[in-house]
Amino acid sequence: MSGHIAQDWEPVVIRKKAPTSAARKDEKAVNAARRSGAEIETVKKAAAGSNKAASSSTSLNTRKLDEETENLTHEKVPTELKKAIIQGRTEKKLTQAQLAQLINEKPQIIQEYESGKAIPNQQIITKLERALGVKLRGKK
Repeated sequence: MSGHIAQDWEPVVIRKKAPTSAARKDEKAVNAARRSGAEIETVKKAAAGSNKAASSSTSLNTRKLDEETENLTHEKVPTELKKAIIQGRTEKKLTQAQLAQLINEKPQIIQEYESGKAIPNQQIITKLERALGVKLRGKK
């Protein structure tokens, strides 16, 4: 063997992770930093220990809600659409569950449309039009 083998004798330094923010705020850590002469910064937070941020804006929002007179509700299925769906379904001799299966929706959705509780969804109305062969939107 003609190769010269040398060992690396440089020291390897393994350090612990830097202290987390909770550990830095710990009283022992602060005292240790004071003893070692490190700089310590103390900051008083504006709303420390109170929940002022949550309580101050509520009265403003409450007042706005109290002053609000407009009645905001979701659009519901019109009576003509309900009747057209029921009529189209009965003409094809389908149950609500069968119709729901045809359009790949839950039976509950058909129930809501026929009772007028559903919020109209154009995609579902289109599926219903195709399955029933009836025009449900626009002029007849």
